[in-house]
Amino acid sequence: MTPPPDHPAIPAPKIGVLVTNLGTPDAAEAGAVRRYLAEFLSDRRVVEIPPVLWQPILRGIILRTRPKKSAHAYAQVWREDGSPLAAITAAQARALQSRFGDRVMVDYAMRYGRPAIADRLAAMKAAGCERILLAPLYPQYCAATTATANDSAFAVLATMRWQPALRTLPPYYDDPYYIDALKQSVEASLAALSFVPQAIVVSFHSMPQRTLELGDPYHCHCQKTGRLLGEALGREVTVTFQSRFGRAKWLEPATDIVLAGLPAKGVTRIAIVAPGFSADCVETLEELSIRGRESFQAAGGTDFAYLPCLNAEPGGIEMLQALLQRELAGWVAPF
Repeated sequence: MTPPPDHPAIPAPKIGVLVTNLGTPDAAEAGAVRRYLAEFLSDRRVVEIPPVLWQPILRGIILRTRPKKSAHAYAQVWREDGSPLAAITAAQARALQSRFGDRVMVDYAMRYGRPAIADRLAAMKAAGCERILLAPLYPQYCAATTATANDSAFAVLATMRWQPALRTLPPYYDDPYYIDALKQSVEASLAALSFVPQAIVVSFHSMPQRTLELGDPYHCHCQKTGRLLGEALGREVTVTFQSRFGRAKWLEPATDIVLAGLPAKGVTRIAIVAPGFSADCVETLEELSIRGRESFQAAGGTDFAYLPCLNAEPGGIEMLQALLQRELAGWVAPF
């Protein structure tokens, strides 16, 4: 059927994949960090304290004191192409696009900051994507990460007259593709070291203990990832939780306390890996690789190695392609 001459242009139907990650400031300076933190810490999925109690603390204390300190941390790891998280996520999207070819349109977005999920979903719809797989790159499910990314996408659809069909990538904390990719990456990194670690620490981002008590599966997912990785490597690993914030009780054991205590137990050579992060970021490159090393060595440790995330390396991209291809079944024919 030929449309009338005055009919709006209709792009050819496409299948889309939108990979998402947490987000990052636009620059390693206090103003940009303040804007980022204001959005991030105002999310009710992230901070579940009633806004009437939380917002005065956020606006009156945290956003006045924390941005300068956080900006310094970002500055330690900032790259020529910007934030490591943003640059690596963009590289992951490009690599996936190259593998899927013209059968799938691959884009990326951030839950907080830019490019925003709302903007990229609108752009994909305008480009003709009638079916979109939303892929939060969080192996372990948490309401404060996976759910809020999905919430953001669902809110965008609520404003659309002509909605695309939407699927979401499930958590993949115990998926064989993921565990094998971690195993291969860790083994390659260990083989390149000039020392043999006595222990491997597996660090995940922490969450308030209250989230576990309310039914969030995150803690269990992290523990299973750690157990499966240890089994794949054929050695014990120590699971810890990093990035505590505020006075509430958080998931334990805490990474910084464990690192500071290992030398007293005779463990002076360690490697640490953060498999809950799909891309290296300030929490891995500054908190673990820089501050973690400093605290471990100050306590008497001699050898410390931070092992990189899967990032946009071939093994990690092959794993993501396999997971996405599975979730695209019925929309895209198998390769």
